[in-house]
This record gives sequence, structure tokens and C-alpha cells, in this order.
Amino acid sequence: MITQEQLKETAERTEALHRYLDIDSKKIEVEEEELRTHVPDFWEHPKEAQAQMKKIKDLQAWIDGYAEVADAVEELTIAFEFVKEGEMDESELDALYASTIDKIERLELRNMLRREEDKLGVVLKINSGAGGTESQDWAQMLMRMYLRWCEAHGYKTSMANLLEGDEAGIKSCTINVEGDFAYGYLKSENGVHRLVRVSPYNAQGKRMTSFASVFVTPLVDDTIEVRVDPALLSWDTFRSGGAGGQNVNKVESGVRLRYQFTDPYTGEKE
Repeated sequence: MITQEQLKETAERTEALHRYLDIDSKKIEVEEEELRTHVPDFWEHPKEAQAQMKKIKDLQAWIDGYAEVADAVEELTIAFEFVKEGEMDESELDALYASTIDKIERLELRNMLRREEDKLGVVLKINSGAGGTESQDWAQMLMRMYLRWCEAHGYKTSMANLLEGDEAGIKSCTINVEGDFAYGYLKSENGVHRLVRVSPYNAQGKRMTSFASVFVTPLVDDTIEVRVDPALLSWDTFRSGGAGGQNVNKVESGVRLRYQFTDPYTGEKE
């Protein structure tokens, strides 16, 4: 059976979520945005109308998510009193507590994914590294893992590109993942993944190390505006060197385009 301290903790976490999410302001904002949809010529501009409806839907999702958590905590508090009076089993209370904690944690995690791109879909690209068949098999294992994860979490996937290996596995693949907060959940998968195992493809049964790279890119839609400042662009040109034909040291055959980007969150320049 849960304790009084655990019950108090759920209430405190719920109250903290109310402050972090600023639920009261979101309710006012929803009312204001809904008033804009009552304009007679609202649907005469479909693109802007869809963007407005999506904005309202996103705000309402936060409100509904918090309301679900608040209702669960209230139900848990009532159930706790019922157990003390002997009108409810402790096992039912524990199950209700586990469900409430799960709802709180899911909303807390979603609150952490605040960046604009976190709510978008994903382009997931997997490339096998050095190691031949062993790394290609590892790349296929990663592909199956991500596809099953997406299926379990209700995300829609489509295979944009698939290059199979010579003997087994895959050399590379590109998967489009569509769904809310797909990028927010998958962005930490970006990087090189390593597998150490006794290789089934080695006749001597040696332990092998395989590598595969995973690139995670947000699936940008029309709601994000990309701005490129021409003043931050710079061009570098290069000429080949050494003995050779007429183009050597005369024609600039190498070109590099640089863009000085400043991270809006950290202020770092790249």
C-alpha cells in the first residue's frame, strides 16, 4: 500500500506541472485563438486556417494532458481514503497509483521536449560502418529495433530507401517517421552505435566489434520558416597544385560555402 508521503508527492508534482506548463495562460490563449476562427472569411485562406487550427489543437493538448493528470491524482486521493475505511482493496490502490505516476511522468517528459522541432516527425538514416557483413547485420538489427519501437508507440513509418548487404544485413536505409514528438524522442539516438558480440559470421567464433551510424533529422514542414542571412555567407575557393595540365594553379576548381550560424539557445557560433 502506498504511504501518505507518496500521495503528497504526486500532488506536489502535479502542482509543479501546473506552474511549468502555465495552464491558466494556455486556457486564456485558447479562448483568444478560437475567437479568431469565428471571422466570416476564416476558411477563405486554407493554409492560414489550418495553421491556426493546429495551434489551437496543440494548446488544447497541453490543457487536456494536465487535466488527465489532475483527475488521476484526485481519484487517487479519494481511493486512499476508501482504503483507510476498508471500502477498497490495497491492490486496487497500488494499481491506481502506478497508473497515476505513469501519467505524471509522461507529461513531465513531454514538458522537457519544448524546442520547436521536438514535436516534428523524423528522417532516420542508418549506415553500416567498417566491418563488412558484421556491421551490415548490426545496421539491420538497429533498423528492426527502431521500426518496432515506432510501431509500439503508434508512429507511422515509411521506408524511403533501403540498400541491402551483399551477404546479410543492410548497407544503409532511410526511414520517415511521422507522429507527434517523434524527433523529440529520437534525437538522442543520433551518433555512432557499437556492438560487441561473438560473431555468427566468423568461423573461429571470435568476438567482433561492429559500428553503425544513425543520423536523426527533423522532418520539417511548412510551419517552420528557414531564414538565411546573406551577410553571414562566405565563399572559399581553391586551386589544385603540383605539376599537371593547364588548369593547375590557374583555375579555381574547389569551392567551399560557409555560413556563420549562432545557436539561439546557447549563443555559440558555428
